[in-house]
Amino acid sequence: MNYNTKRLVAALLAVPALLFTAACGSDDGNNGEAAGGVAEIKGKVGAKPEISVPKDGKPSDKTVVKTVSAGSGTPIKGSDFVRLDWTVEKWGGDQELGGTWAAGATGDKAPRRQSIEQIGKPSQQLPEKVLDAVKGKKPGSRILVQGTAGDLIGQSLNTSSGISAKDVLIWVVDPVGAASVDAKGEAKGEQAASEPGMPEVKSPSQKAAVITVPKGEKPPKDLKEQVLIKGDGKKVEAGQGLIAQYTGVKWEDGKKFDSSWDHGGATAFQIGNGSVVAGWDKGLVGKHVGDRVLLVIPPSLGYGASPQSELAKNTLVFTVDILGTV
Repeated sequence: MNYNTKRLVAALLAVPALLFTAACGSDDGNNGEAAGGVAEIKGKVGAKPEISVPKDGKPSDKTVVKTVSAGSGTPIKGSDFVRLDWTVEKWGGDQELGGTWAAGATGDKAPRRQSIEQIGKPSQQLPEKVLDAVKGKKPGSRILVQGTAGDLIGQSLNTSSGISAKDVLIWVVDPVGAASVDAKGEAKGEQAASEPGMPEVKSPSQKAAVITVPKGEKPPKDLKEQVLIKGDGKKVEAGQGLIAQYTGVKWEDGKKFDSSWDHGGATAFQIGNGSVVAGWDKGLVGKHVGDRVLLVIPPSLGYGASPQSELAKNTLVFTVDILGTV
């Protein structure tokens, strides 16, 4: 559940899913005979790219995918979770339409917000064809995707955004990291009993957890947390993508409002920079891969800052299985 979804270029799309980027570099094979120009990309990987197009030049009449700079390590597979930087511009527009290179939303010291995606799954940030261009590349690469909005976004294009299907868009995508995690994975080990005053948790395999709120207990005013299963993996750091199974219920009535198991399994979120509710940032940074964590989150650290949310006044109870980081 992405609690604070970025909508950087949502105006371009009729449904959540973003754009794409273009650049120069090695040919990935789908534009060998394309007529017209390709955007030039300058700058080092790890810094915001500079996009330029030939003055008075015509863009290629075909969609272009190029590796501007090749990374190292294991190629990204079709179901991997990835952490990405990206930017997008319109050919001839000389203006960024969206991206991840802005300063951290919660202050200069907070890790910059990036996109956390799973290859092959719908994205709220990138069009399918742009995200698919990352597959087979290595972390640390820089990839150009250039093509018309009609080809890259298709029927999801929101024409009221001022972008037409014939406009050429240039995406530059940098996969920062990747991880292969079983979408049906779950924390392993003996689960501890809940501490006094904390909700009880039953965790049937491959199903949403059953969380029982203690009867007659008032919800706590502060964040409460307990590690129910202690893992032995790496510590979760701010700015990483957290790959997890989770179930959430409302303290007030005990009703489930969301679970990763209801959406096909493990989901990933960036942690520690305001991309999720503050209770997740405070309760999960510093925990370890393999942990099962019970969180009780007061409204002030949940959706209390978003009065339009139907959960704004609720205390939220979560169990979170930390399966990996990216």
